[in-house]
Amino acid sequence: MRFGVFSVVDHYPAELPRTTGRFYGELLEQAEAAEALGFDSFWIAEHHFHEYGAIPAPPVWLGAAAQRTRRIRLGAAVVVLPFRHPLQVAEEYAMVDVLSGGRLNLGAGSGYLKHEFDGFGVPVEEKRDRFDEALEIVLRAWTGERFSHAGTWHTVRDVQLNVVPVQRPRPPVWLAVLRNEAAVHVGKKGFCPMMIPYATTERLSELAQTVTAFRDAFADAGGDPRAATVPFGLHAYVADSLAQATADAKAAMDRYVRTRLYARQRPYDLLVDRQLIAFGSPDDVIRVARAYEQAGLTDFLAITNFGGLEHARVLRSMELMARHVLPAFRG
Repeated sequence: MRFGVFSVVDHYPAELPRTTGRFYGELLEQAEAAEALGFDSFWIAEHHFHEYGAIPAPPVWLGAAAQRTRRIRLGAAVVVLPFRHPLQVAEEYAMVDVLSGGRLNLGAGSGYLKHEFDGFGVPVEEKRDRFDEALEIVLRAWTGERFSHAGTWHTVRDVQLNVVPVQRPRPPVWLAVLRNEAAVHVGKKGFCPMMIPYATTERLSELAQTVTAFRDAFADAGGDPRAATVPFGLHAYVADSLAQATADAKAAMDRYVRTRLYARQRPYDLLVDRQLIAFGSPDDVIRVARAYEQAGLTDFLAITNFGGLEHARVLRSMELMARHVLPAFRG
């Protein structure tokens, strides 16, 4: 199992004194810390028109992070393809790959928040077909070849990008799923899914079945089983004990749950008990990570910055995770 860091960039301007600029700066410091501590990747989400997520344009922030780091891979989780012209998406993320020296990870999704679709004037019922067409255009543009496309929503006439990604044949791409059954359809297309178990499932046994079904579909589509990765975002807080983690971070987790805009709300104790978050001592977090590893998931993207948790506590939790959890899964 590999370990990365992921932030939804959930913001609380009505509750906390932290400005958006300060938040961006703290995230950059956390990306630098993640690299120094040995995490494999650092990911941010795209959200619009609500403090649920404070980064509407991930390529801008990722470009800044690329200049503050040298090794760690930088990811968007996810770029919402129905909201943008796919050629713009292809150009902007190609620039991120160039600026980072070939470190871009791209998660792509069709979106799920009604207020975002309303804001952009995109009918929700069109999102899947818009996504499929946009993804096809992005991937064709990234080849660097001149091409045309006549689709339902986009027409491309004899276009060739002047900036293409460093990674060949292209940067790695995962497709986000919010329902377990969607993972099979992703595998049939020859892609790998990424997910947040908090939103997609009730129990780990369900995820294990989902991953098995995905891998079968991916192999049937001609995919290399060794490439069948399944990244997942999981809220994580590491302290000396579960009691200390609860004292430090339960209020922030409760704020996140109270203000979240998707799926159901569940109490903290239930989330801990069902391993839908990873809070506690290093041994507690190792036990949760092992359970996900045994279920077939491959990349633990630790959501370490959530609910307005203080920057110092985020960094301390990341340090303890790197010192005590990551080594248990290496070698």
